[in-house]
Amino acid sequence: MTIAGFAAFMGISVLSLLGLSAPASAEADCKALVAPSPFGPDDQTGATNRVTPAVTKAAAAEIQTGVVTSMAYDLVDGIPLFGTRFSKTILTSFAVVPGAEYGNNKLSYMEDTYLSQSHVGTHIDGMGHIGVQDCYYNQTPMGKYVTQNYLKRLGLENIKTFATRGVIIDAVKVFQAAGKLKANPACKSPCLDAGTLITEVDLQAGLKMYNVTLREGDAVFINTGWGDLFKQYPAQNTAYNSGEPGITDTAAKWLASQKVIAVGADTWAVEVVPGENKDIAFPVHKTLLTDNGIHIIENVRTDLISVAAASSNRATFFLSMTVPKAVGTTGTFVNIEAIQ
Repeated sequence: MTIAGFAAFMGISVLSLLGLSAPASAEADCKALVAPSPFGPDDQTGATNRVTPAVTKAAAAEIQTGVVTSMAYDLVDGIPLFGTRFSKTILTSFAVVPGAEYGNNKLSYMEDTYLSQSHVGTHIDGMGHIGVQDCYYNQTPMGKYVTQNYLKRLGLENIKTFATRGVIIDAVKVFQAAGKLKANPACKSPCLDAGTLITEVDLQAGLKMYNVTLREGDAVFINTGWGDLFKQYPAQNTAYNSGEPGITDTAAKWLASQKVIAVGADTWAVEVVPGENKDIAFPVHKTLLTDNGIHIIENVRTDLISVAAASSNRATFFLSMTVPKAVGTTGTFVNIEAIQ
């Protein structure tokens, strides 16, 4: 290598280390890539703006029997995780060792340390999770707001509330009724197989089964049966992560037109995998989160509420789900309950 060539190489290397490569750091035209928010140019909240006091009051009418149904899986080591995500819990219990207690009453305590990424188990995707290039919800150029520890915009602390009506759509029943269910042999109960497209027509058929009309502020959950593999962890982790049934991008656009605030499913991405177009990565995430500020909730336990709906002939419920005010975060594991 010549001296000039070595100098050029070193210059490029230093620039790369410092992140000073002009073409790579050029800011994208976010107005061309992302839809504006209907809630104004400064909005960081997204669709939970739609949960008004009137919406919550109307949702409270769903509580008739007081029966509470869990819609979250236990967060435990060994569950299926996307890609290279990790989750590990460490128990701190040194205060129970003789001599380490506190006070004359020998008080002891224990606490936990989570060595975990936020998008594990039953979890919510926030506005800072998905973008196109550096353009995120509400045409936000996120490159300006990224720090080593957290985001300066679009963090979960901006969520208003999920005190609203929840709706379960049982895609398994829809496909069974239409005679088009193609199950995965690894499922112990009926499930849609990976790659199965759930269209807006299927969603509408599921709503019709229980005479439900979506209204502004609803949170929609879809039962595909794929969660059966999640429950078989770790034996079926590979199968669970290999793909999934899910909604199409057109179905996501239809849900957005209904002004829902969240879409969840018993899958790890909510959308169909493999996708409709192998060259387009996770289009439903872009449609719901980036363009419409609609939260995605993944790995939801939908089987129990589906059974409850079939038993009571009611597919609606009061949604009980709180999200920690974790400043600048992109997502977190959550607990979800359906109250009927």
